[in-house]
Amino acid sequence: MILKDIMTREVEVVHPNATLQEAADKMDALNVGPLPVCDGDRLLGMVTDRDITVRATAAGLDPKAARVRDAMTEDVIYAFEDQDVREAARLMEDKQIRRLVVLNRDKRLVGIVSLGDIATATGDERQTGEILERVSTPSQPDR
Repeated sequence: MILKDIMTREVEVVHPNATLQEAADKMDALNVGPLPVCDGDRLLGMVTDRDITVRATAAGLDPKAARVRDAMTEDVIYAFEDQDVREAARLMEDKQIRRLVVLNRDKRLVGIVSLGDIATATGDERQTGEILERVSTPSQPDR
């Protein structure tokens, strides 16, 4: 099974010039934590609720004035839509992420897949539980 068979295709995104408050409002309305940052369908980064509440706040940024590009993560982990679901699961496990953006081979955003999507598609509860456990292992502090 490949990612394009299980991914969510209608992905909500935010523009890098949007304010952090606009991004947070969108996250609240959609009840999501991460938003891909895109200019058109070109993926530029990812911004999360944690980026806004921790990274931006720690830097003293004003959410009404600061832009998404000021708090986003630029090095986004992604997979291609024609990759096997098991490869995506291993990548999520290795990088300790619960959601993975999906690109086409032209590196244009075409979807997003979650650990839950993979669990539902594969039906392998044991493997999914093991992956979730490893994804959830606490990381080491930056300092």
